[in-house]
Amino acid sequence: MGYYLKVNNVKLYVEDLNPECKKTILFLHGWPGSHKLFEYQFDKLPQLGYRCIGIDTRGFGNSDKPFYGYDYNTLSDDVRGVVEALGLRDFTLAGHSTGGAIAVRYMGRHKGYGVSRLVLIAAAAPSLIKRPNFPYGIDEETVLEMIEGTYNDRPQMLKNFGDRFFFQRTSQAFSNWFFQLGLQAAGWATAAIAKTWINEVLFVDMEAIHVPTLIIHGIHDKVVPFQLGEIQQRMIRNSRLVPFELSGHGVFYDQKDEFNALLARFVES
Repeated sequence: MGYYLKVNNVKLYVEDLNPECKKTILFLHGWPGSHKLFEYQFDKLPQLGYRCIGIDTRGFGNSDKPFYGYDYNTLSDDVRGVVEALGLRDFTLAGHSTGGAIAVRYMGRHKGYGVSRLVLIAAAAPSLIKRPNFPYGIDEETVLEMIEGTYNDRPQMLKNFGDRFFFQRTSQAFSNWFFQLGLQAAGWATAAIAKTWINEVLFVDMEAIHVPTLIIHGIHDKVVPFQLGEIQQRMIRNSRLVPFELSGHGVFYDQKDEFNALLARFVES
């Protein structure tokens, strides 16, 4: 079932399936989608006895779309507000792409409050872009082009992004669905998150992670290069990297059956 929670003066949409179950997975979606990106996890995992909660990040999906608040501190504070409102304890935090970056900041800023396990899925951490002391990730110019595209022709930018999101072939109908998820977001929020990729890093936050961590990354990822997953594995104590050989950035769909089985096993471990 879905409902709204007022957190930091913003109404956030929350999808909450199987709230009576004790084993909880809290999902943080990536840019520029919503909790609906995890549809093929929400179809399956509640059948296996898991409570699945998906938050629409402010500015995206069904949540409020304020003009400000798209830095990692505020976004992780939003997650803390939801965790406290729902009284969550001993849960698995799973973040994809920018959602993975928000999860990492949550672990650092909020000391992993309530989290017993962490899952980073093609996470945009510790830095999505290359920097003078960090020659990994994507070029800053690529992000600047996405920001410019957002301000000038957001539908075309979203189409271009969708074309390189998945490795497995998707149907035209699926591509259209994915495209519509991006259109649900506010243009200003879409651009602001991209600016956050440039402005912020997560090195200190990653070193603060203290819970068992599963890192899932597609080796054909054209959005967040696989090398970042390898760096995460080296930086995070008690972490394991599982390469998905037939996946791009949308690993949760490219190999959804393998993904769901691996996630369930990790939660049970």
